[in-house]
Amino acid sequence: MNTDYAIIRKNWNGIEIEIRWNPDYLAFEGRPDMAHLEIESIRPARAPLPMTETGYRSHFIQPDEVERFGGPEAYVEAWITELAGTAAWRQTDAAARQLALF
Repeated sequence: MNTDYAIIRKNWNGIEIEIRWNPDYLAFEGRPDMAHLEIESIRPARAPLPMTETGYRSHFIQPDEVERFGGPEAYVEAWITELAGTAAWRQTDAAARQLALF
């Protein structure tokens, strides 16, 4: 297991996101390697994102899937864009923005 990660920070919709990417996380003999992608909202801490209500997502994927999008930042951007248009995300986002009275 390889624990070296590339770290990318970006802003999405006013939320600072940290993307951690390890394309060589786990190698299998005779099978495709497995990469590890972590996405975490860091400012505000653990703010909901379209792919996670908790603000953190750990995702195992084959590295070539991510590279087809142009790398981890482009992959996460496409993932966010796809899910940000769903009714589930709009509901989660509205709830997160609304002040709780109780």
